[in-house]
Amino acid sequence: MRKARKASGNHERWMVSHADFMTLLFAFFVVLYSSAEVDRAKMARLSGAIAAGFGANEGHPTVLIPGTTAAIPAHPIRSQETVEAIRRKIEEGLAEELKRRTVAVRETPEGLVLSLREVGFFDSGSAALRSSSLDTFDRIGAVLATVESSLRIEGHTDNVPIHTALFQSNWELSTARATEITRLLLTREKIGPARLSAAGYAEYHPIAENGNEEGRRLNRRVDLVIVAPHEVAITAPR
Repeated sequence: MRKARKASGNHERWMVSHADFMTLLFAFFVVLYSSAEVDRAKMARLSGAIAAGFGANEGHPTVLIPGTTAAIPAHPIRSQETVEAIRRKIEEGLAEELKRRTVAVRETPEGLVLSLREVGFFDSGSAALRSSSLDTFDRIGAVLATVESSLRIEGHTDNVPIHTALFQSNWELSTARATEITRLLLTREKIGPARLSAAGYAEYHPIAENGNEEGRRLNRRVDLVIVAPHEVAITAPR
């Protein structure tokens, strides 16, 4: 009698599992790709807003964001004036005072410094601005009002001690002079308070030797520091 053939197992079932795995893997990559496209769109909108904020245009170098058609400025345009432009305004507006050496201007790593020397603005030992100096001060204010930079007003003295009913030391005198100039810039010249700060340094930041009268005369001053604008470097996203 002929024996019945034993049914063989299905050796192709592994192909079904493999196909299911490949389908899931394909779906996973589709989700990743879709997410990447959304991120690119968001990045393009973000970079466009940054470029608009910095005033980017065809005349300025840009950095292309990889994987998109969007670009941002390689070197954003400064919204503030350059140090050179500010210096020209000061030299033109205060030519007479510079010639008489009642004011002086110099450049430092922080920006331009406009020095109001005591001889032109204050009586010895006093923090009140001379009434005869108000016209000059108004010209200074007119120049500063056209500048967008922040202003730091610093009071400085020589190393000769002071001890009066109003000022117990050079710290008080230097701070009072800086505060007086700040008050006048606010109230008389209408310069915004957010741009201003004041400090007194007594005799500890000299610009000349205190060993002779000429040096001491130069050290007695109020400095208006026109803080230099700085570029902010922007790095393109990777």
